Amino acid sequence: MKPSIPKGTRDFSPEEMVKRNYIFDTIRNVYQLYGYLPIETPAMENMDTLMGKYGEEGDRLIFKILNSGDFLDKVDDKALAEKNSNTVANQLSEKALRYDLTVPFARYVVQHQNEISFPFKRYQIQSVWRADRPQKGRFREFYQCDADVIGSNSLLNEVELLQIIDAVFTKLNLPVIIKLNNRKILSGIAEVIGEKERIVDITVAIDKLDKIGQDKVVEELKGKGISDNAIDKLSPLLEFSGDNQQKFDLLKDFLSDSEIGQKGIEELEYITATLSQLALSKTELELDITLARGLDYYTGAIIEVKANLGEFTSSICGGGRYDDLTGIFGLPDVSGVGISFGADRIYVVMDEAGLFPDFKGATTQVMFVNFGEKEETYCLPLVARLRAAGINTEIYPESAKMKKQMTYANNKNIPYVVLVGNNEMQSGQLSVKDMQAGTQDAIGIDALIARLTANS
Repeated sequence: MKPSIPKGTRDFSPEEMVKRNYIFDTIRNVYQLYGYLPIETPAMENMDTLMGKYGEEGDRLIFKILNSGDFLDKVDDKALAEKNSNTVANQLSEKALRYDLTVPFARYVVQHQNEISFPFKRYQIQSVWRADRPQKGRFREFYQCDADVIGSNSLLNEVELLQIIDAVFTKLNLPVIIKLNNRKILSGIAEVIGEKERIVDITVAIDKLDKIGQDKVVEELKGKGISDNAIDKLSPLLEFSGDNQQKFDLLKDFLSDSEIGQKGIEELEYITATLSQLALSKTELELDITLARGLDYYTGAIIEVKANLGEFTSSICGGGRYDDLTGIFGLPDVSGVGISFGADRIYVVMDEAGLFPDFKGATTQVMFVNFGEKEETYCLPLVARLRAAGINTEIYPESAKMKKQMTYANNKNIPYVVLVGNNEMQSGQLSVKDMQAGTQDAIGIDALIARLTANS
């Protein structure tokens, strides 16, 4: 039987990891530029930390971990006989794999509140797991690259996070559209159409507008018990298209009787007006009235970023404001806002669009052929000198046949191969073969270092 891995997970080759690390390093460097510092949390959390934080749909996608030892020991016989899956699952599992990095971060803040200074700015780049159906660009195990600032109500934090998004995608040379909304606007809409208590059902449905279309959204709303009268009032918002100012004008009129809705408009106007004074390089900013992201803990600004590159329109980053996420863990009234880059989706878009740069400097640049013990002893100090100069260098570990060593260099796309025999050791000149051009010349070690560092 051939070995395999679970569906929705992947192995990564060295070539893929070089590209992935380019994305991670770019994001990490921008985060640090804006004063964010790294933390890590465990891959698994206690079940009660995660459950109930992502809405009904999110809870179903949490990977549960069986209790150690006799995991059936604590299961209620009646629940088992009745095949009550929810009860049995809760009794079988006390822990689960983390679904995202935001809830574990909230738990971290509460647990370490006496050790950290507020406002607390952190970034976190780790794997998360979701029991979702695998498909192109969607995996069961994937990385998130989060930044959050917690303990501040200032909307400058939203502005800064949007600048971070722009800086990252500018460095990655990937044009994007940033879609913005505000949960207060959505609450105001629910209030105005007479379904104030059904805000979650409404937002979950209208958030799917781009994917399933208006007819299906209406069908889902009716299925959730939203009245025909409310749906009729909502329809103009689902159908409207216009620029950002026209959307603001529409919302101001639509939400004129909603205090919370007007507050949401005010917040978004401040963010967009402030950003208009800053030069965003690769970014188009769009107000999206139906954007909800379907997560229960957002209370203010909602952010979603999509690639803006022809056929590539994947959602590759998102986030928002959550005013009381830590309250669920016993620390109320601590506001936060954060974003998360979907590194795996970014990789897919960049790879298919051919946006990755040439990574010659990240792989081996020079390989020394190994002719035997005497030559090996001579070459090792030269290898060390090249490495000390920042040139990625290796020596073949054994004196194998030349064909085998050259095949190895070819397979690794090593651009230069150095051959050192008796003549080279006597003259001090190295025979350097340019693998791409097929040429070979004699050159001293200092000249070789100068040539390679000049090309880097």
